Parts: sequence; C-alpha cells; structure tokens
Amino acid sequence: MYYPYFVTYMLIGFAVSLAVFLWAVKNGQFSDQQRARFLPLVGDAEEKPVEATRRHRYEIYGLGFLVFAGLMATVAVLVFSLMAPT
Repeated sequence: MYYPYFVTYMLIGFAVSLAVFLWAVKNGQFSDQQRARFLPLVGDAEEKPVEATRRHRYEIYGLGFLVFAGLMATVAVLVFSLMAPT
C-alpha cells in the first residue's frame, strides 16, 4: 500500500502551509484589509524602483530551493508509490 506516502506528503504540505500562514499573521500581512481594496486604483508612478539587496537575493534563492524541494518531494512520492509492491 502506498497510502502512507500520500498521507505523509499531505501532512508535510499542511504543516508548511500552516507555518507560512502563521508567519504572515505574525508579520502583519493581514493587518490593513481596508487598504487592500484600493490598491488596484493606485497609479504606479508613486512607487520607487526597488533596489536589489543581499537579503532580496537570499530570498530568491530560498524560494527557488523551496520550489525545487517541493518538486523533488512530489517526484519521490510518485516513484515510491509506483514501485511499492501491491
């Protein structure tokens, strides 16, 4: 049976999603909901260009690593489930 692989995969995904949600709540990502509905009406001329910093580069590398790790976990689950004896 390969159900434990899928259950484990789903539990890991749930745990990561919960961690990201709690991080967003802690950092105030949802604090100003009234402002969010007016964002499409604001012109882009007011915003200054974002400067690339070292921290920004590390965030991009981290995001790329997370995407790669998620894809490899998906491949591993599929391979293990197809190779499992019936």
